[in-house]
Amino acid sequence: MRGRGRRRCGSSVPRGVALPVVLVMASMMLVTSAAWFEASLLEARNASIIADHLVSFHAADAALSLCSQALAEGSMVAPSLPEQPGEPDGWRRKDTFEAQAVAPVAAWSGSVRPPQCLIEAWRIDSRPDARAFVVTARGFGADDDTQSWLQAQVVFVGSRVEKHWRRVVARPF
Repeated sequence: MRGRGRRRCGSSVPRGVALPVVLVMASMMLVTSAAWFEASLLEARNASIIADHLVSFHAADAALSLCSQALAEGSMVAPSLPEQPGEPDGWRRKDTFEAQAVAPVAAWSGSVRPPQCLIEAWRIDSRPDARAFVVTARGFGADDDTQSWLQAQVVFVGSRVEKHWRRVVARPF
């Protein structure tokens, strides 16, 4: 009677069940780790995009500050007043911007191109004694598609200088 069906004492689990349970557990762990890996890749891509936009924003901000300061100090030549009243819009046209923009720095770390700025004269009809300018700056990220645009309105009234900053939300061209 000893050779017939050995049973372990107190075991209610049938034989051969352990392997499928282990395989199910290993599959669940594999799927979970793959999902976490994909999530971490997505987060890394998002962080890279945000860092790229920060580079372009800081490049545009530096160009805007340098050009506004050079305009206020008189070291940058101010354009002549336009014939038509209203805010200038040459910065919205690619050919005008590319032809007249200057680069206040030779290079910007992490940027594909140095930041640029364009200064346009502005005739304010309600303030005939003021000399006004629109300074538009464009900064780049790691490629040409990552751009930030910033503007400042600089108004000279006697010896006083007024600066009004604004962010251009959408690329004009």
